[in-house]
Amino acid sequence: MQERGSAPPGGGSHSMVDAVTAVIIFALGVVMIVDNYKIGAGWASDGPQSGYFPLRIGVILCLASVGVALRSLFGKQRSAEAFVSWARLKLVLMVLLPTLAYVLAIQFLGIYVASTLFIGAFMRVMDKSRWLKTLLVSVGVSALLFWMFEVQFKVPLPKGPLEALLGY
Repeated sequence: MQERGSAPPGGGSHSMVDAVTAVIIFALGVVMIVDNYKIGAGWASDGPQSGYFPLRIGVILCLASVGVALRSLFGKQRSAEAFVSWARLKLVLMVLLPTLAYVLAIQFLGIYVASTLFIGAFMRVMDKSRWLKTLLVSVGVSALLFWMFEVQFKVPLPKGPLEALLGY
C-alpha cells in the first residue's frame, strides 16, 4: 500500500496536480492585479477605471487558488491516487506536442502549408493512411480553406513564403 501524500508510480497525484494548478492560477491573478493597478483600478469621477473590475477578478483568483492549494496540501481529503497514468499522458503528448509545433509552423510557413503538413502527418502517423489518400486529403482541405477564407469571405489568414510566391 502506498503512503499518504507520496507520489504514485503512475504519475503525479490528484493533490499534487491541484497544488501546481493553484500556484499557476495564483501567478495569473498576481499578473492581473499588477497590470490592472498600473492602468488604473480605482473609482474616477465618471465611474470605475478600466482596471477596476479585472483587478478584483485577480484578487478573487488569488484567494481561490490559496484555498485550493491549502486544501490539496493539508486537507483531510487529499488524494494520492494517480492523476494520469504515464501511458495516458503519452497519448495526450502525442497530440499536444505536434499541435504546438503546428502553431509555431504557422508563424513561418503560413496557415495553409502548416495545415497541410499537420493533417498529412497525423494521417500518416496515427491513421497509417496511404500516401495518395494523405496527399489528397491534406492538400484538398487546405485548398478548400484557402478558397473559402481568402476568395469567398475575403478574410486574410496568416500566409507564408509559398503564398507570397503565388502572389497572395
